[in-house]
Amino acid sequence: MTKTVQLSVRALVEYAYRSGDIDTAFRSAVALTEGTKAHQHIQKQYGEQDAKEVYVSAEIACRDMLFVIDGRCDGLLQTDGGLTIDEIKSSSGMLPRLMEETYPVHWAQAYCYAYMVAKERELDAINVQLTYMHIDTGECRRFVRSMTFAELERFLLDTVNRYYPYAAMKNAHAEKRDASIKKLAFPFPSYREGQRKLAASVYQTIVDGRMLFAKAPTGIGKTMSTLFPAVKAIGEERLQRLFYLTARTTTRTAAEEALKMLGEGGLRLHTVTLTAKDKVCLKDEVRCSPEYCEFAKGYYDRINGAILDMLGNETSMTREVIERYAYKHHVCPFEFSLDAAYAADAVICDYNYIFDPRVNLKRLFEEQKRKTALLVDEAHNLVDRAREMYSAELRKADFLALQRASKTVRPLVYNSAKAVNQYFIALRKSMEEDATGRNMERYLPEQLLEQLEALAQAAEEQLALGDQDPLLLDVYFGAQQFLRIAKLYDERYVTYAEKDRNDVRLKLFCLDPSHLLRQYAKGYKAQILFSATLSPLHYFMDMLGGDAETDYAVAIPSPFSPEQLDVRIERLSTRYQDRERTLDRVAGLLHSMVERHRGNIFVFFPSYAYMNGAYERFMERSQSSEGTKAFTAIVQTPSMSEEERDAFLAAFAPGNKSALVGFAVMGGIFSEGIDLVGDRLTGVAIVGVGLPQVGLERNIIKDYFDRQGKNGFEYAYVFPGMNKVLQAGGRLIRSENDRGTLLLIDDRYAQPQYARLLPPEWSRN
Repeated sequence: MTKTVQLSVRALVEYAYRSGDIDTAFRSAVALTEGTKAHQHIQKQYGEQDAKEVYVSAEIACRDMLFVIDGRCDGLLQTDGGLTIDEIKSSSGMLPRLMEETYPVHWAQAYCYAYMVAKERELDAINVQLTYMHIDTGECRRFVRSMTFAELERFLLDTVNRYYPYAAMKNAHAEKRDASIKKLAFPFPSYREGQRKLAASVYQTIVDGRMLFAKAPTGIGKTMSTLFPAVKAIGEERLQRLFYLTARTTTRTAAEEALKMLGEGGLRLHTVTLTAKDKVCLKDEVRCSPEYCEFAKGYYDRINGAILDMLGNETSMTREVIERYAYKHHVCPFEFSLDAAYAADAVICDYNYIFDPRVNLKRLFEEQKRKTALLVDEAHNLVDRAREMYSAELRKADFLALQRASKTVRPLVYNSAKAVNQYFIALRKSMEEDATGRNMERYLPEQLLEQLEALAQAAEEQLALGDQDPLLLDVYFGAQQFLRIAKLYDERYVTYAEKDRNDVRLKLFCLDPSHLLRQYAKGYKAQILFSATLSPLHYFMDMLGGDAETDYAVAIPSPFSPEQLDVRIERLSTRYQDRERTLDRVAGLLHSMVERHRGNIFVFFPSYAYMNGAYERFMERSQSSEGTKAFTAIVQTPSMSEEERDAFLAAFAPGNKSALVGFAVMGGIFSEGIDLVGDRLTGVAIVGVGLPQVGLERNIIKDYFDRQGKNGFEYAYVFPGMNKVLQAGGRLIRSENDRGTLLLIDDRYAQPQYARLLPPEWSRN
């Protein structure tokens, strides 16, 4: 029986014509992208008889498969030499100067279009043209070849033969996958209360192709409640793949464990976990130069064999599995994981891989997006993360350092870096008249952008020569990021500068990321954004790009009994100006809690400084008190390693003979995404209402939303702060058998503005 395989021209040629090394600097310098504006600029120059965006398709039989290949060629031109296919490529880097410097994969794409047009029109020959355009300067270079129909036919048959092993493996896997999904049962004897409702909402959202905001309480099993219906949708051909997006390693692990459980129930699903490059690099230093890294050298020559091997023998491709096959095939594990992700049914990764313009998966074609669902875990984190993704900053010191390092060896880089440094010097002088040492505008620094473009071009030419100076690379990438974000700049941005002694920091700051989140998620089949703390819902729908009229929302009540949780409020001011005055009383309250409480306790604070001060007073009080109950105290520190984090959590062991008190910060690694069930955690104290520290950026956000007619203080401070409180308190009751005490220390918890944001199960207590 002949199997039909549908794919785009781009997907076909990008698999069949991969070859060469990985070289981050050089590849970034000459990376060619599908620039819509560049295409339109070229196409406007076409004549009346020329056509643009011409849809073409062809059917190619290869062994037991029929390949249905289609795409849109950029231009179909009537020239003196006959009909010409025009393939446009835009670049921010150096353009090819000679035919030998052009890219085989680009010719391959153009040849496919040429074959389809020639076959349809019964042509014996056709011209093929590559048009390269620099997106900043508008410079164009064109290269033309004349091809016979016989040459094009041989080329396409060879290309399909190259692709065939991959298609055969994918087809065989898809049959096993779909059969396994049809038999797949929910992996627990029954649904928890509310779990079935959440799963049904997820499934219906996928069917309808909408966006769902799901507020579901801690402990309900959100990970399985979202993954299971999405997997079922794949089996019913309503989806082809899913992305499970996380902000933390702990939630990534939960997704891996949920899919592993489904695998133990018979599921055959290709799942890939993406891990940051610096964590999986097999070298002592992250340098993607073929001269330095043997895993980068010749990467594309070996990657197809590595992909076929791993996908043919594995289903769950975690970090460990990817590293093992990377060693086996001598390929970079990070790039390997990205290539595997494009072939996978499920991808577990950070938010960045979808929403960040620097690292998002650009090779996901539109037809693939239309069959892909995004499951966004702990979606409350996406607001601030998105602001980071869509903001960019520069420091004067970096350009001064590059200027000095380049003076005698890189004249073009030296002059460009000097110009940027002089811009910062002038900016600093203008700020000296302001007592705040700051400058804020609501428009782009156009002069600086021109200087950065000149610097980027000079750096690209240097990098193309093999210069691997880390300072040059860092400044180049920083400049490119600034230029990239500048293209997103609109009325939802501000530009501000701050002095720091002799240094100056300049930032393009995104105030409202909602429209950009919408833009980068556009085209995907469905989005499921879920968290225990999407409260208030209108704030998160507003900030995460939702539409109250068309998108879905569901709020699942807590399945746990009110008797499981004892909530107490101590009305004591923890405002910044009162902290020193009330610190002894805070320490006393914590000491009393330890004295009367059995088991392990977490104490959360809004900052490290406040936490450390309270810890010192707490220990002083304990050491001076006779008959104090035996306990152990541990303290979170900034930048803890994975081993230190694991040891910290391991201390919360069940059946501890003496009390354990863990001091930690709200919004940190221990206040979200961790499960300490049973008597591993029986008490939580939260000091303060979690408000972010008053500062320039938070006040800029406040003023912006005030101008929009919203409550700026709530958007900038109250909602983000109370979200941290809800997350920290949510560590306590994780199952039907958990019992615990929650102590809230702050007089604002009794005020309506804050009390209305507490969960119903807290308020009832």
